[in-house]
Amino acid sequence: MARAANDVVIPGYGHGFVTARKGDRVRLTDLEGNQVGDLWAISVDDHDEYLSTATTRMLSGRVFPRLGEPFYTTRDRPILTFLADTSPGYHDMMFASCCDALYRRRGKANHPNCRDNYFAAIEGAGVRHANIPDPVNIFQNTPARPDGSFIYGVTMSAPGDHVTFRAEMPCFVVVTACSSERINAGASTPMRLQVLRAATRRR
Repeated sequence: MARAANDVVIPGYGHGFVTARKGDRVRLTDLEGNQVGDLWAISVDDHDEYLSTATTRMLSGRVFPRLGEPFYTTRDRPILTFLADTSPGYHDMMFASCCDALYRRRGKANHPNCRDNYFAAIEGAGVRHANIPDPVNIFQNTPARPDGSFIYGVTMSAPGDHVTFRAEMPCFVVVTACSSERINAGASTPMRLQVLRAATRRR
């Protein structure tokens, strides 16, 4: 397992992860603007327990948690709490990650994609998943219309916009810089993933 840094700049079309302790804050920043980050959280102690977007929708009764509300795991336990958001507030928990097959259908064989990047990232964390969980798509501007179809809007985040979470258990937080030029204003650009350590009490 690779030793995770506490402050990672994820290149455009790339990936990275950090390891958070319970109580740590985790911040994801869009460095240049108009960039989606696919985000996952996986329990350090049990890799079969991870952030579940379906469970989160069911328990929160919303398509995306409000500030102060948690994201839940496959075992119905809070893993991250949504603390702060400086962006326009467009995020998504409905879309799967982009993959090679998607780009091949668009005539773009061997295009970078978040599915391959996820597996590369978790290998560095020592995690072995056979299947990719659905991500939390931070800054993704794809709201649903009343008829159920989706709007494919360009990401609205500005340079420096960020979201912050509190880890509710020791977890790996994995992020890929979304590879879709369609929603990222023409190109995938860098993001910054940081752990802001919780203060420890001295005896």
